Amino acid sequence: NEHTNGLIRQYIPKKSEFDNISKEQIVTIAHKLNHRPRKSLNHKTPFEVFMHSFHQILVA
Repeated sequence: NEHTNGLIRQYIPKKSEFDNISKEQIVTIAHKLNHRPRKSLNHKTPFEVFMHSFHQILVA
């Protein structure tokens, strides 16, 4: 979505060549975004929400 695109643009400027971005940089950016609290998730991180959902599946 557009909000996520904006967050990514904080790390990768528009018109950047993706060939110039290393796998390590992508992993770092993904980690930062997945551990950043989101208002839409009631100020939880995407990682926290995923882990909670995953845990619910395991105990079901």
